Amino acid sequence: MNCKITRNAAKVLKLELDKPENEGKKLRVVITHAHGDHAHYGLDLDTPKENDTVVSTDKEIDVILENDQPLLDGVKIDYLYLPQEGFVITNPSKGNHGDH
Repeated sequence: MNCKITRNAAKVLKLELDKPENEGKKLRVVITHAHGDHAHYGLDLDTPKENDTVVSTDKEIDVILENDQPLLDGVKIDYLYLPQEGFVITNPSKGNHGDH
């Protein structure tokens, strides 16, 4: 399992993960809706479960991915400021580049 976090996303995520109420939690990428050969993704703060893999990233953020979800392998988490501010989660390795 693999996950990429951009510099912009890492800055925002670290601010959230460093809050006292999130101590001990890790970032989880979830599939909010899947159809055809691609999925829509979301983020949550959670603790790993039995069927999870914890992936270390080069941004020093560990990410929880569910093992039996192939569309999670290779996700990329970005944070954009334009045209509207927010996270953009895609999976280029599965052909999902965010253009839907």
